[in-house]
Formats: sequence, structure tokens, C-alpha cells
Amino acid sequence: MEHQQSYIRWFETLRLEDLDAVGGKNAALGELMHALRQGESTVPRGFALTVRAWSEFLAENRLRGLIEDGFSGIAPDDQRGLFATASRVRESILDARIPARITDELENAYSLLCRRREGRKDVAVRSSATAEDLPSASFAGQMDSFLNVEGERALVEKVRECFASLFTDRAVKYRAERGFDHTSAAISVGVQEMVRSDLSVSGVMFTLEPESGFRDLILINSTYGLGETLVKGMVIPDEFHVFKKTLTLGCRPILKRAAGSKEQAMIYDPDGRTCTRLVEVSPEKRRFLTLSDDEVLSLSRDALRIERHFNERRGSDQAMDIEWAKDGITGKIQIVQARPETGDRKRPVRDAVKNVKHYIEMAGPVLAEGRAVGGSIQIGQARVLDTPSRLSELKPGEILVAPKTDPDWGPGMSRAAGVVTNRGGKTCHAAIAARELGIPAIVGTRIATEKIRTGQTITLSAAEGETGRVYDGAVKYRTETISMDAAHPLRDRILLNLSRPEEAYDHSFLPVAGVGLARMEFIISTVIRMHPLAAIHPERIEDPGIREEIEERTRTYPSKTEYFIRNLSEQVGTLAAAFYPRKVVLRLSDFKTNEYRDLPGGAAFEPLEENPMIGFRGAFRYSHALYREGFALECEAVHRVRIDMGLTNLKIMIPFVRTTRDAEDALQELEKNSLKRGELGLEIWMMCEVPSNALDPDSFFHLFDGFSIGSNDLTQLVFGVDRDSEILEGLFNDSAPPVLELIRRVIAAAKKQGKPVSICGEAPSNHPEFARILLQEGMDTISINPDALGKILAFPTGKHPGRAGNE
Repeated sequence: MEHQQSYIRWFETLRLEDLDAVGGKNAALGELMHALRQGESTVPRGFALTVRAWSEFLAENRLRGLIEDGFSGIAPDDQRGLFATASRVRESILDARIPARITDELENAYSLLCRRREGRKDVAVRSSATAEDLPSASFAGQMDSFLNVEGERALVEKVRECFASLFTDRAVKYRAERGFDHTSAAISVGVQEMVRSDLSVSGVMFTLEPESGFRDLILINSTYGLGETLVKGMVIPDEFHVFKKTLTLGCRPILKRAAGSKEQAMIYDPDGRTCTRLVEVSPEKRRFLTLSDDEVLSLSRDALRIERHFNERRGSDQAMDIEWAKDGITGKIQIVQARPETGDRKRPVRDAVKNVKHYIEMAGPVLAEGRAVGGSIQIGQARVLDTPSRLSELKPGEILVAPKTDPDWGPGMSRAAGVVTNRGGKTCHAAIAARELGIPAIVGTRIATEKIRTGQTITLSAAEGETGRVYDGAVKYRTETISMDAAHPLRDRILLNLSRPEEAYDHSFLPVAGVGLARMEFIISTVIRMHPLAAIHPERIEDPGIREEIEERTRTYPSKTEYFIRNLSEQVGTLAAAFYPRKVVLRLSDFKTNEYRDLPGGAAFEPLEENPMIGFRGAFRYSHALYREGFALECEAVHRVRIDMGLTNLKIMIPFVRTTRDAEDALQELEKNSLKRGELGLEIWMMCEVPSNALDPDSFFHLFDGFSIGSNDLTQLVFGVDRDSEILEGLFNDSAPPVLELIRRVIAAAKKQGKPVSICGEAPSNHPEFARILLQEGMDTISINPDALGKILAFPTGKHPGRAGNE
């Protein structure tokens, strides 16, 4: 009977309290089975060979003394001594015999597991140390695991190799750096049903955004074949973001779907010469995402169950790092591992005293770009290495540049001031190691080892959003510390101008009331990169090169319009989710015709104008026959964010409203496209930036829920100055008395009508004292650029600017 066995514990009987008996990984697998009893995924069945078996193996072969004597007196930083002893211990373990009483139980349990699986004999054999998968240290990848093991003889041999892997160089170095005792290290071995993800896909997911520490997100990475290629940074995986808060409400808040390159897949070796081998993935197959929307959402719901269950069991509030695999035979997704996400402890406490921001002031030539890790900037000399065997060349303070890293690189990475790799994604080894070490990294550059040379001074910038950049030379940058005092008197009166969604998670921690201006046109020009009408009428594009460019960009989507809508909704949804439930005001597109013409396909749809700055732009476009179809795509994207994703904190704003007729036509067009003011709390704001708005504000107030002054356009129209003209630049003064007088008129009228009023132009960002004046005049909120926040918060707080009548 199973319960009478001395060395075997089946996973379903294990809980976290059994860590000392079966190690962290196996205890977590047992806990996972309880967490997912009502889940959509399952956990592969299996059993643990207990630590007791390890202890008796040591005693039987008189190995404990060898371990104690070998490591006695070796300093933690004596790498040569540690590795030499580790090598002797490994050899002795591999030469030793596992007692028959242990192998008998092991083989019997394996036989029973095979019968449960209707004869399938393939299993995974995984090391599970007692100091593994802890909240403070993951030990990820430090010990060995083996896949696709078949037969009793092979199983016993792999158990012995797992035992020996407790003393790999990387494991002893990791323990030494973190103060763990080698002599008390103990190991269990898990034997688990093999999930045939080599025939399908696999991946990892975090229950937070790992760079910023944003806790309301689930990040999923996936790739073809076995997950080892992903974890070891051998591929750039697909990436998905899902928003937790509205997922629990039954919505479908997928904020991001990004296809990785996925050049290789790891599969089982059909010839049996090795356990696994790498195969090339066809270029066509790489284009497509490895998971459907339903699979992404199902995994995300289970991630929430796992996080909630483990935190309840631990009495903690910690994010989780979860591994999953899809079986290519059954089609089922299974959870194969879960552990605390240890990088979170290296991040600053965002809601406490301060938030440190880094800003590049004068960028140099860019050598490589990839995924940013760590959120900081580091200048240093590069050390380009192709294998971990050369890590002794890495000097303290240098920036490591490598094709990829895996656990074999771990022992030397602690000397690096930063890391740059050709391959890998947010959840690869290099990214996880950099977070644990508290250093910045850029992963997945593809070309770093070709473009950077050893000894070259480089600037590694992981502080510019999701895209990390390696600059040639020492680039000038500044660091700003922003007060995070929750009681700051201006906290509920400051909004951000923010149009780069990749920065949204990081900026969400700033002490602001939300986003007062998100520019849709920035997303269209930098992410979507095509004219909206080109998605609807590609046949009108005469240039064959442009047609091919658009065809290539949209090839993996059901239609070109779906490409436009999905990408726009994901970008806008990211902004809304990052600040949820705080408001995010999205300004609908406000390109000028010359800017629209510059978009791929734009020349086929835009008229030529002598002065586009005061031409076919803003609210007038939305109902016009020349653009009405394109505006409908914008509306559908907004509708998806508010309804499908459940992000009803998203408000919309109409720009450049010349007349009340413009306003009424635009509102009517919005309603035709299922965006009716007031439905599900939809607020529609107006940009107040044309003198007619400020001179006759009462005519517009009844049509809108709020007003935001665009000081840039208001200034140019007050002075008759084209703000794009370098010659007239000296005449542009957005804080001049005539501009301020019009703003005062709007504030006074808004207060009389009981309507909120804000400002989102550049004036308060460029002139902090001007911002102070506006607040004293009674403006409800000001929306500023993030890099101006420190100056605004530095206003003296003894007598701070207040709303009109409240000082």
C-alpha cells in the first residue's frame, strides 16, 4: 500500500509543511494539486523520493564525512576551493550504490504510475532540494532535472545524477553567496508524468509584471517544444499580458499579444542517441502565436488561483513564478511547477518613501536594442564572452555581453554591473538573475555580441520603458528621486501626459490621480504604423512597396482591420489597466494631414494642404466622408477596452473643436459606434484649444463632461504663430498674459457651470511656476509630463495651491 512505503510520498499527499521531507519543488507540486482542484488546468501525477532516501544513501556509502570535511574551512569567496571539493563529491556520489530497499520502492512506485497512465512509461525526474523554491531564494536551475526517462534502470540512474547535482559548481556557488550551509543541504527527487510539450508548446508565467513590480498583471511567455529553450534564453518567446482585476469580473482583458522569434524548438531525440535535441522552427510557423486567447485566459485564471492559494497557505502576499506545458497528445495544459517570484524583493518599495527615476539626457549612437530588465542605467566597459568557461575573464564592474546565459553562468554573474544578451525574454535566466542581483540587463538584442567589443565603454539603459538600449560610450543621464508621500497635498490634483504604454506600469506607482492626456496618434504612428484607411481599402494604395509592407505586417491577423483594432486596443488597454481604477483620458486622433500622409498608405487617402496645422484635423474629421470609416476603427478599439477588457476608467477626449456643430457631429458619430456619453459611466471630454472655446465656453459646456486646455494650440492661435516653425520659435510663449487671460475665462466659466477643468499642454511642464498659478486660479487638475513631476511636487507644502474658494 502507498501509505506503508518508507521512501515514497505521492504528490497528492504533500503540503508545504512537508518541505523538509521532500524539498521545495515537490512540496509545491502537492500544494498545486490542492490549489487547482477547481482549476482549468491539472498537475501531472507523480511521487517524491524523500530526503530520508538521500540521508540513508549518504550513510550507506559513508559520504557525509567526505562532504563535511571537504567543505570545512572553505571561504564563501574561494571559488577554486569550492569547485574542487564539489567535483570530488559529485564523482563519489555517481560511483556509489543506492540501497536495494530504496530502489525497490522507487521501481514499484514507478510501475504503479505507469499503470495509472495506461502503460505510458515516460516520466520527468526532477531534483527538489530542501532549500529550493523558497520566498527568499529560488535556486532555479541550480540542480539537474531529466526529461523523457523510461524504464526502471534509467530511472535509478537519473535519481543518482539528481543526487550528484546538489553539488554542481553553480549550486555550491549559489549557496555560498547566500549563506546556505553545504553540509546540511539535502535533496529529494520528484518523478512525474511526462507532459509531451515537445509535440506542442510550453512556457512560464509570473503573477506580476517583473520589471516594474506591477502586481495587477499576469505575464505569460510561451514557445514551441520543451520549456528549456525559454528558461535558458535560447529563444525570444511569445508574450501575453492579462489584467487581473477585470479578469476576476469575467472580462477578457488581454492587454498584449506579441509574437517572439521562436527560431528553435527542443524536442525528444527520436533516435535515442541523446535525451533531447534542437530543431529549427519554420519561418512561417514562427509568425503565429503559440496560444489562443481562450488558452491565455484559462492559464491566467489558474495563475490567480495558484497565487491566492499559496499566499493563504503562507500568510504572505507574494507573486508566483509558474511553469506550464501543453501535452501534444492530449491537448491538455498542465501546471508543472510553482514557486515564489524572488526578484520582487529586489525592487524598491514603491508606495513608501520615494521612487527613483532615471532619464537619458543626451543619447548617443544605439548599438543594440532588446527587452529592458531592471529599470536603471549603468555605464561600464563591456566584456564579451561566448561561453561560461571564460567567466574568470569578467572583472568586477564590467558589463557582461553574451549570446545567452543559463545556470552555468550563474557563479560569475555576480561580478557584472549589467548584462546584455542576444537571445531571451523577460523570463529567461539572464533576466531572472539580473533581477535577483539588482543590476540592469538588456535581453534578446539578437546582435549585441556582433556590435559590441570587449573593453568598449557602453551605456546600458533599461530605464526607457520596455525597450532597452545599449548606447556607444558614456551617455549623460540624470537621476531624480520623487516623493511618494501618500498625504502629499497635490497628489489628487496632478495627472500625467503619457502616450508610451510601455512606460505605463512603471509610471503607475507615481503619486498622481491618473492620466490626463494619452495621445492616440502616437500609438498609431509608433506601434501600428499604417494609415487606418489603408486597413480598410488597401486596394487604393498605388505603391507596390507600401502594399507589400502592409501585407507583411498584417499577415498573421484575420484581417487588416483586426490588426489595426487589436493593436490599438491593447496599447490603450495597457494605459488604462496600469492606472486602474484611476481615470485615463484618451485623446482621439489629432494628426494633421501631412502627418497622416507620412504613415504607410497615407498618401492614398489624405489631401494636400498648404497649412495643415489649421486644416483638416480634429473633431471635424470624425464625421467627414474622407475619414469616417477610419474613425470607426478608433471607436471599436475604445469599445473593446471598455467593454471586453472591462476598463471603464478609460475616458475619451475630442481635440480641436472649432464650433458646437463640430462637437455635436463628433458626439453623434461616437454614439453610432457604440460610445454614447454616459453609458457605463463613459465620460467625454473636450480639448479647449481654439480661441472660440475660451471666448464662448458656455456654448460647449452642456455637451461634455469636462474640459482640458491644450496650451500649445491655444498659444499658436492666440499669437498667429505656427508652433512647428523654427523661425518663429522665439514668439511662442505659452505662459504669456493673453494666454493666461483666456485660461482664466475658461476656469471661471467652468466653476460657474460646475464642470471640471484641467490643462494638458506643455505649459505647466515647462514652467512649474505657471502650474502653481493655474492651481491657485482654481484649476481642478494639471496634466504634466512625468519628468516634470518632481518639480511640481516640490512646491512648498506649508501653504499649497488650492482650489478656488478653498484656500
